[in-house]
Amino acid sequence: MDHASEFPPSRLIRGFFRRLRRPELLACLPALTLGAYLLGGERLLYAASLGLPFLIGLAALLSSRPETAEDMRDGVTGLLLRDALLEALDDALDRARSGGRGTACIVVTLDEPDSLIDRFGHACFRQILRHCAERLGERLREGDTIARLPGASFAIALMPSRRQDLETTLQLAARLQHALSLPIPAGKRSLVASVSVGFCLGERAPAPGGAALLAAAELAAENARRQGPGAIRAHAPEMSVPAPDALLDDRISLALENGEIRAHFQPQISTDTGEISGFEVLARWQHPSRGLIAPGDFLPALLEAGLSERLSEVMLVQALAALRSWDNAGLHIPTVAINLSGDELRNPRLPSKLKWELDRFDLAPSRLTVEILETVAADAQDDVIERNIAALAAMGCGVDLDDFGTGQSAISIMHRYAIRRIKIDRSFVTRADEDRDKQRMLSAILALAEQLGLETLAEGVETPGEHAMLAQLGCGHVQGFGIARPMPLAETAVWIERHRAKLDHTPLLGKHLR
Repeated sequence: MDHASEFPPSRLIRGFFRRLRRPELLACLPALTLGAYLLGGERLLYAASLGLPFLIGLAALLSSRPETAEDMRDGVTGLLLRDALLEALDDALDRARSGGRGTACIVVTLDEPDSLIDRFGHACFRQILRHCAERLGERLREGDTIARLPGASFAIALMPSRRQDLETTLQLAARLQHALSLPIPAGKRSLVASVSVGFCLGERAPAPGGAALLAAAELAAENARRQGPGAIRAHAPEMSVPAPDALLDDRISLALENGEIRAHFQPQISTDTGEISGFEVLARWQHPSRGLIAPGDFLPALLEAGLSERLSEVMLVQALAALRSWDNAGLHIPTVAINLSGDELRNPRLPSKLKWELDRFDLAPSRLTVEILETVAADAQDDVIERNIAALAAMGCGVDLDDFGTGQSAISIMHRYAIRRIKIDRSFVTRADEDRDKQRMLSAILALAEQLGLETLAEGVETPGEHAMLAQLGCGHVQGFGIARPMPLAETAVWIERHRAKLDHTPLLGKHLR
């Protein structure tokens, strides 16, 4: 990995040259020239007339360059910053073209950094970034250059190589992602992070120059985050630029009331039978001009507008209407799952509101599952959340502990909140069929759940290998893009029929390696 060298002259000399260019000193130039003539005659006059402009020009030249390598480094990680990375990319592209070699830019980003700050605090978040920087640096070659981008992202300019093709870059991207997916010390605890990666080959950059190459890699990383998270994407010309939040803020309330923000349904599958065990309800915005917008691009604006409870009401009604629709079509789906935030769980009227809606659709409470983030359950400071969850469980609703393994898990939480099932976070699932460390962690989680009599569901399953490994380890249910992407209600009936038709021709996956 490149380490920037010091730029001569020293900082003390640079300070002198910067002062030499100050406007008040330039205004005194005629007086200085006259003073030189009075003190030393014509010789000193000539020296001052020629020497002072030379020194001022030299000062301008030096001040336009970076002062030292330290001035181009991030104060938290010690890595180079964006401008230095652009210089490295420009240089790599020039050397690649002249030598008939290839280069690339890779962008690695921690998913949901705001959530990490909320859970661990700013000081601990800085520690996490330093560990990430060290791990990435250890897996790069001597000639590669790594920099920190704003937020929780890192960018790498790869040294030109004769074998820097798509497959080689993809393998490196996967190694970098894996490095950050291992447990990271976070204060007295550890974090298993979700990481998205995007990259662009130098030959496929949309325009010449390092700036265009970096922008393409950043766009690929953003598309990976929106598709995953925890995904890897190579830049493609058809990738869309995410809509800026500022352009969405003004429409968010109107979109919610006009029905543009609608429920999409992602199936959950039993690993024992292959049957559909339920659907999770996920919000999607069908924008009239921008098309389908992922929740990560509009939920912050919606929360900022104070519309989280209204969104939950809309998702609940659409979820229960879907159950009734499937029942009427003879497609029995056991449950639908909806997500409830901390603010919603603090509403004392939540149990009565859910019961009223269930009665309105003539559905048993057991048909509804509520998902609660592990961090919300662990950080609850009052009794309202506990009372509400207990009331929902007593009513007969299922209670899932979401994102299990990313927060402050405790057996007391599972007992106190009458948890029925834990949802294993996608960070444990990605490449679990290849990673022995993840297999050991999954085995421990599943053994704990079995001892406590809890059901298990793994989210973020993307490959048949991950699906098979989870089944063999004893995970009861799976969900993810490898099963199906979230779909509108109108598409679910066809998918359900096709899936059930395939079961007759699909062998069941073996179970229990533990």
